[in-house]
Amino acid sequence: MKKNLIRLCMLAMAVLLVVGNVDAQTKKRTVKKKPAKKTVATRNKPADATVAPAKDTTKPVAILQADIKLDTPRRSLRNDAIIERNLVKDRTPLPYEHIREDDAVYRQRVWEEIDVHEKMNLPFVYKATEDNGNQRLINILLVGIKSGQITAFEDDRFTTPITFQQIAENLVAKPHVIQVPDLDKDPDGSKGLMRDTLIQEDFNPDAISRYQLKEEWVFDKESSRLHVRILGVSPMKDILQPDGSVRAVAPVFWVYYPDLRPMLAKFEAYNGKNYGARMSWEELFESRMFAGRIVKSTIDNPGDQYIEGYIKDNILKLLEGEKIKEKIFNYEQDLWSY
Repeated sequence: MKKNLIRLCMLAMAVLLVVGNVDAQTKKRTVKKKPAKKTVATRNKPADATVAPAKDTTKPVAILQADIKLDTPRRSLRNDAIIERNLVKDRTPLPYEHIREDDAVYRQRVWEEIDVHEKMNLPFVYKATEDNGNQRLINILLVGIKSGQITAFEDDRFTTPITFQQIAENLVAKPHVIQVPDLDKDPDGSKGLMRDTLIQEDFNPDAISRYQLKEEWVFDKESSRLHVRILGVSPMKDILQPDGSVRAVAPVFWVYYPDLRPMLAKFEAYNGKNYGARMSWEELFESRMFAGRIVKSTIDNPGDQYIEGYIKDNILKLLEGEKIKEKIFNYEQDLWSY
């Protein structure tokens, strides 16, 4: 009897274990899985298409550029003279006489400096404005460069052209931003409000105090003449010290003179002795109606130095320049025998 009872108990425990395993398996099968995130498929796009980068919505910083304000020529609406002045419009420079290379038996290059403060060089500081614009030489050059009539170079060998923008940076520098009191929002200045303002320096033509000429003196044995030809013109600006005194003088740019002649023929130079018989700028240079001093030459100068490079005294510099002129003059005179 006891044995049968034990068997029944063991059978009941086995049945309970089997039922528990079945319930556990059914619960695992009925566990709900979390739905996967659906990806939105783009239409009309290839499978390897890359996502475009986000656009930068910040405003670009404005690049400040230097500029020189040149007045636009204003023509007179009436005849501003008693006579009809048409000669200036028709002026064209005469072509140079051709010199064969075999006939050029003597050649020397000379760099000459023109000081606008000297009495003979007063046309270089003539400040009048006429129908074709301001009559100063520096204004004529800047207008020609800005309009594209002539090309400016950064050296006296005319190897590297420079733009009008680079010239403006050299003359007036780039504009800069400074803080000033904001009188609109703070009229009495009690709040201390400030605002940004852009400062652009104006070009001062008086800063161009000298001009430098590059010339070549050639003796032509066919015509037995000593010719002088201007090759380049360069305005020179004063470099000032903090106290306002002049520290040095530096060239701003170089212009090839043969390219400049047609434009200079349209501008008249100042003549204080006879206003009615003024010559053009081209005639002024060709007639050498200016006073200059030699600052460099190829005569006995193997180091290609300016005179100030080996002579420090100002008086001796002038005497050295006159000595170079005398050497060129004596070469021509010594060729003649009486």
